[in-house]
Amino acid sequence: MRLGSSARKVSCFIGLGAVAVALAGVVPGVAASASARTAPATCSGTSKAPGILAGTYLGNVVVTGVCFVDAGPAVVQGNLTVAAGGAVNATFALNDTTKKGYSNLTVDGNVFVDAGATVVLGCDPANFTCSDDPGTTTKEGPTLSSWDWVRGSLIATDPLGAVVHNTFVGKNISENGGGGGVGCTPTGFFAALQSPVYSDFENVVVGGNMSITNLKSCWLGSLRDAVHGHFTVIDNKMVDPDANEILTNYVNGALTCIGNLPAVQFGDSGGSPNVVNGKAYGQCSFSTLKPNPPPTGQMQHISVPSTA
Repeated sequence: MRLGSSARKVSCFIGLGAVAVALAGVVPGVAASASARTAPATCSGTSKAPGILAGTYLGNVVVTGVCFVDAGPAVVQGNLTVAAGGAVNATFALNDTTKKGYSNLTVDGNVFVDAGATVVLGCDPANFTCSDDPGTTTKEGPTLSSWDWVRGSLIATDPLGAVVHNTFVGKNISENGGGGGVGCTPTGFFAALQSPVYSDFENVVVGGNMSITNLKSCWLGSLRDAVHGHFTVIDNKMVDPDANEILTNYVNGALTCIGNLPAVQFGDSGGSPNVVNGKAYGQCSFSTLKPNPPPTGQMQHISVPSTA
């Protein structure tokens, strides 16, 4: 149950690409010029008239509304803060103005996602279609990709949601608390996308530790992530019975999954067991067996020890 996924189709979700393309066609609210700016800088806008992050910012940037990264590369040389209730959508591959070049986000410092805020990063044709991929409406299908870079940490405290694909995070990822509540009612930025609130991390490289804790939402997933430190998934409560797919990840340290509802499972993603170099605990332990796919598929281990 993932927004924008070309691998699975769920009736209650609308593709992020189609909505974002429509929103991007509206004149932006507050745009950042392509030239270098002094710190601090602020970007604000609405879902119907998003602000634009573009060019190089010499220090910190604060997003106070809804802002897109669709007008060429955006480089933040300090920290990027998505303030309470705000949203950043960095899932574009091309420069929306010229339809050439590329658009992606690089943050030299940390990304902070405050209470009720949303961050959507990265895209690829197989798992999360780029918002401006013309293949979403043609028989050829999606072809574009965009990688985002966070050289520091991504720290989300009581966010509405974090949807992260094709992203390098140099230090740690931490999502603690928040979500849309134990339900699937579209709220906040997700309402503009006509999507239930959820969090998802796919094809993410994490230089340090990763933790997802105390989240209450519709759906949660972590697929094909490479975590160089420890990975902790604790006390996350989801209403979707297909949620908490923690699969196909490589964890160099320990993998701990405790108190998640539903318990970590294979779901319908086509995922495979996590490969763990350290210890594996709780719902992700080496002894935990689950049907793949549920409910009657072959029993497989949720995690297996690394042989490297």
